[in-house]
Amino acid sequence: MLRFFLLSITLLTGCASTVVIENEPLEQKSAVGSYSLKEVYGNRSQTGVSLVLAFSGGGARAAALAYGVMLELRDTAIVVDGQGRQLIDDVKVISSVSGGSFTAAYYGLFGDALFSRFEEEVLERDLETEITDRVLSLSHLLSSNSRGEAAAQIYSEFIFGERTFADMRKKSAPLILINASDLSSGARITFIQEFFSLLCSDIDSFPINKAVAASAGVPLLFEPVVLENYDSCDVGPSLTRLQQASGEFRGSQMELAVNTISKLANEKEKHRYLHLVDGGITDNLGLRSIYELVELYGGIDAFMDAMGRTDDSRSVLISVDAAVDSSFGIGQLATEPSLEQSVNAVTDIQLHRYNASTLELMREEFGRWHTELSSSGRTVEPYFVDVALADHPDPEKVAEFNRIPTSLNLSDAQVDALIAAGRLLLRTHPEFRRLLADLK
Repeated sequence: MLRFFLLSITLLTGCASTVVIENEPLEQKSAVGSYSLKEVYGNRSQTGVSLVLAFSGGGARAAALAYGVMLELRDTAIVVDGQGRQLIDDVKVISSVSGGSFTAAYYGLFGDALFSRFEEEVLERDLETEITDRVLSLSHLLSSNSRGEAAAQIYSEFIFGERTFADMRKKSAPLILINASDLSSGARITFIQEFFSLLCSDIDSFPINKAVAASAGVPLLFEPVVLENYDSCDVGPSLTRLQQASGEFRGSQMELAVNTISKLANEKEKHRYLHLVDGGITDNLGLRSIYELVELYGGIDAFMDAMGRTDDSRSVLISVDAAVDSSFGIGQLATEPSLEQSVNAVTDIQLHRYNASTLELMREEFGRWHTELSSSGRTVEPYFVDVALADHPDPEKVAEFNRIPTSLNLSDAQVDALIAAGRLLLRTHPEFRRLLADLK
């Protein structure tokens, strides 16, 4: 990645690039989404179990680890009320940032084809070299396209095609929450109609490749994906809901998040355009968007009702964290760390501290949600499963993972090792084992 960064910056700094805006305005005057969660997802079979997955950032390393977890869920057979099925059929929501968004978006679009095509089309493909070659091609140099646009084109040509969020919205798929960060406001942006309504925009027509390019768009390396904040509809009802949520969470991180998003809807002249980059900047685990979405719906009871999950007796949250110790090896040498090592170490220190507070918040809220559900007349057993690459039981494997940079290029051996790690870490996690024992 450092080679790509230096090469791109050296050759292209100062070149003007054309901004391509692809979010379309809503046709109706009221900022009301064209669908409800229950309409799309509420008719899925009532199995009594809901799985919510969160895929972290970390380049192709994160995509491969998340894929390993998905494979393990596919191969975990359970029997409930005499009916056999695979546990992956119970996945209802996937939230993702950065590298994890490749896996989430692919499954949301293609379903079980993930297991026959994802390794070849994504994990075993050197996307980094594909993007570098495109950026340095004569046709690109003579055009006004940005590096970010070049990356989005590669994702379209090799992975997602011209598909949009309308293609992802289907009853057989889970709700996919792809997350990015707005540079101007610091807001965490989720690609769902509930947020796009605040922009008076339609999510259905927005390209999947652009959403993933935003979610995985490292600042400076790639230019932001730009959205227009239209002033063509009535955002009053949506703002009212936000303000009510803000009032319930005074002094909390939730209030700060709500107020930041409210400004985008309330101050459209000041925030005419959103410049979206890596979702890991505002949440590298993909967990906070789940928390915020639940609370903005009015709490866990209202959200479960909106998703049509009123009969579930077991709720499982699986956090897949691909973070590594980027400073690994620096303390063993007296020589000065490389620029790449220094940048990765500084970033890693910040992410580990933020990830720790996010996990603490979600453990607390996850417990509170299920206390609320139980007090409302139904008992829902919670299972919090934190799959972390750093927790691998083999120290040699951990050292190996620490040497994998945050890039879009993995060797075949690294792909295999990360997939195996995801499967092992999920299969042996105490909370996951408790879930399987309870299901039996």
